[in-house]
Amino acid sequence: MKKLLLILLLLMTSFIDILYAQCNGRYQTEIFTSVNVTTINYSDVYNDIRHEMDIYVPDGDTLLSRPVIIYIHGGAFVLGNKNSTDCIDFCESFAKRGYVAVSINYRLSDFFTWFSSKQEQYKSIIRAVYDSKSAVRYLRRSFEVGNNYGIDTSSIFAGGWSAGGVTAIHHAFVDNLMDLPDSLIENDGSIFNLQSLASNIGGIYGLEGDAGNYGYSSKISGVISFAAGIIETSLIDQYDEPLASVHGSNDLTVNYYCSPVFANPAVLTVCGPGEMHPQANSEAIINDELVFTGVDHYWPEYGHLNPNFSQAVNFTSDFLYPLLPCNTISSINEEITNKKLLKIKNLLGKETNASYNEILFYIYNDGTVEKKIIIE
Repeated sequence: MKKLLLILLLLMTSFIDILYAQCNGRYQTEIFTSVNVTTINYSDVYNDIRHEMDIYVPDGDTLLSRPVIIYIHGGAFVLGNKNSTDCIDFCESFAKRGYVAVSINYRLSDFFTWFSSKQEQYKSIIRAVYDSKSAVRYLRRSFEVGNNYGIDTSSIFAGGWSAGGVTAIHHAFVDNLMDLPDSLIENDGSIFNLQSLASNIGGIYGLEGDAGNYGYSSKISGVISFAAGIIETSLIDQYDEPLASVHGSNDLTVNYYCSPVFANPAVLTVCGPGEMHPQANSEAIINDELVFTGVDHYWPEYGHLNPNFSQAVNFTSDFLYPLLPCNTISSINEEITNKKLLKIKNLLGKETNASYNEILFYIYNDGTVEKKIIIE
């Protein structure tokens, strides 16, 4: 039994080493000390401040295939921008881990119109999702015309706080117009045809929206929710992307379960992690949640000045890490398949053959060296 345990331990250690080597020590902790930020307009339809994005890249990094995470600001779809403290702190932290991090602006509604019209509230989500999709398509287009930002187009994630998280959630989980309810009954009895609203705004491009960069995929690989929720949990199905949520148990703006936003019957109903994650579990979707006991809605507001925010960033990083292409089984198998043994040496540095009960060094053609002992 001891021999078997030792062999298993060696195998597990080798597997972990391969994972670490595959990602080159990136993406879990901050390994870069500074970042560069570029501001661009991401829409080829709307040339205005609401369609700007900030792109954060690690300073001095030479890797040309990096995962992307888009962070979307909050503000109840009526205020806020990409320069908020949580946006900057989140993007800087992920860029320092080796990601390309992106913070976007999106179209906002008029304050008084939004709070007096549930139809406008739903339309504001749709417009924000269409802008988010255009931002993703812009990144994929940029890859084809020079890849100036060094991105991996197969690994783009999106998330955000409050309205930004709501945007990312519906970006991920509304797969086609028919997914949207055509007769959504609100708590006050009002009925909304969201298929019609989305179609009218999207025009001939349907669910891809009206913000341009057509011809590229808007698909994302996972979604991060900070104090956010979904209009209907049935939108989450077995084909959807991984979901990570961070929420305060005393959030009265976006309830942990299902409730009108701001606990105000005049505002649309949103369902938080307490309803989203059971649905994700029932559909066998990768998901995880972090709940801050006794905490309200505004813990992300001041970024890293609030320890909860720092914990949420680390939680997000840990959740995404196994999802990255450098950690996939196919990547690991490819490295194992391509690695060839060149020679074996003993502790004295002499070339030898494999043998039992002594420490040996296995030298491979990719420059790696493994120390092994096989117990007979």
